[in-house]
Amino acid sequence: MDPITAMLEKVLAEVASDGSGETAAYIPELAEADPDLLAFGLVGPRGRVFTAGDESAPFTIQSMSKPFVLALALELHGRDEVFRRVGAEPSGEPFNAISLEARTGRPANPMVNAGAIATTALIPGADVDERTGRIVGMMSKFAGRSLWIDEAVYASESATGDRNRALAHLLKSYEIIQGSVTDAVETYFRQCSVLVTVRDLAVMAATLAFGGRNPVTRDQVVSERVARDVTSIMASCGMYDFSGEWMLRVGLPAKSGVSGGVIAVAPSQFGVAAFSPRLDPHGNSVRASRIVEILSDRFGMHLLEPHESIAAPGIGVEQSPDGVLVRLGGELGFAGAERVLSMLREVAAAAPESTLITVDVGELARSHPAAVTVLRTEIENLAPRFRLQEEPARVSDAAGA
Repeated sequence: MDPITAMLEKVLAEVASDGSGETAAYIPELAEADPDLLAFGLVGPRGRVFTAGDESAPFTIQSMSKPFVLALALELHGRDEVFRRVGAEPSGEPFNAISLEARTGRPANPMVNAGAIATTALIPGADVDERTGRIVGMMSKFAGRSLWIDEAVYASESATGDRNRALAHLLKSYEIIQGSVTDAVETYFRQCSVLVTVRDLAVMAATLAFGGRNPVTRDQVVSERVARDVTSIMASCGMYDFSGEWMLRVGLPAKSGVSGGVIAVAPSQFGVAAFSPRLDPHGNSVRASRIVEILSDRFGMHLLEPHESIAAPGIGVEQSPDGVLVRLGGELGFAGAERVLSMLREVAAAAPESTLITVDVGELARSHPAAVTVLRTEIENLAPRFRLQEEPARVSDAAGA
């Protein structure tokens, strides 16, 4: 067994004996789920998928669909139009609360049910099937395989979904929903009924973690800006009225679902998913939440952990036939640019006045536009003694938002 899988198995063993919580009793099909199922998945930057436990057990995505439908809405309509109809603030209330702005009728955020219904209503389509097709198609790109709907769960959701219908009619009264309330709600029920495994969810989370690029298929599913916006909403609102404490304890953008799943995003590191059907009073899986908390704590994945590499790009200095060659590697952020400029001044002070100093940025894996601008401007100011040797590095498209 490879060491990463062994680590996953060890974490599963630590939480396996916790029998607290209950399955989601208000949806009959979910109430019948095997409460002892337990699975864990993780996907890194090279697209290798690590899973443990009941990795092949299918379950419905439920509210974990919300980030991906939000991503689709943002891709189709842009940030301003989407957030004109739904807010971006944590509600501090349960997932099915009536949480609307008094003046505008906007739901608090896209992760509570009212906000998710409003987001779903933004997906175009002539009918429920066409809208659903768009949504499932987007989710399938995130997962890297074709997904489909559990019709029995959909029927159960629709039969017991009167509160969500009431929320939708309130949204309609404020003109947040345009068009058919029935189409919006039934599409929402269907998106929640998409079948996934913990492997699928880990790949979907990893696609958000790596700027919208699926690390398994290598397809750019959504733009970096959209992936960043979705992850931001997950960070503040994804765990409902436990979101603040979750960020304190775990420090990873996350989203839960009442089927028992939790997805979490460690930006530029991993996509994580865990599954166990028993829920706590907030509607979050007891054991899946604990798995992600252990992972974050044990392996330093908290979002606010210090990362010196961001401010310290790789710098190599060597002699070349033309003079001095300075090679930059890794990631060049704005803080890193200041470090590079200080180093270039030191090199210039130590080298004879006639020495040509070439700065090679061709090995940078990623660069921020502002950092590149600062570096280029400084080198132009120091010309002709300095020269920039530039090859295309990957530049973030989210940086200017």
